[in-house]
Amino acid sequence: MTSLGAFVGLFLAAFGAATVLPFQSEPVLVGLLVSGQFSIPSLVLVASLGNVAGAVCNWFLGRFIDRFGDRTWFPAKRSSLDRAGNWYRRYGRWSLLLSWMPLFGDALTVLAGVLREPLWSFLLLVSVAKTGRYVALAAATVGTQSALGY
Repeated sequence: MTSLGAFVGLFLAAFGAATVLPFQSEPVLVGLLVSGQFSIPSLVLVASLGNVAGAVCNWFLGRFIDRFGDRTWFPAKRSSLDRAGNWYRRYGRWSLLLSWMPLFGDALTVLAGVLREPLWSFLLLVSVAKTGRYVALAAATVGTQSALGY
């Protein structure tokens, strides 16, 4: 696999993992880390950029999806959206630091768009959360390799 192919694959896996699609980026990142062929900071950067870009897509989806809330095909009931909105208003934008969590984090990024969280604060908090997760994963992977003598 070429370096470009590895980085594009990682970016796409991280992007997909941040959306409502059922993707996982962690196995891809760990596999590339274990291969030892790539710079750790580069891998973390590419994974973070892909994951944040996917979250931004969720934010845009949230910004424009609420206009369809009264349609019969819409997947969420108005009462569920109101409950989620009340939760977000209660805990505020700082809850976006939990956007790295599986399933819950994706819904949180859509909700931030629905509730018109400014893009600048969304980007800042989501970038910290998602990059932090990849840094922790890379550190755990490299630390485990060192402990096992690889």
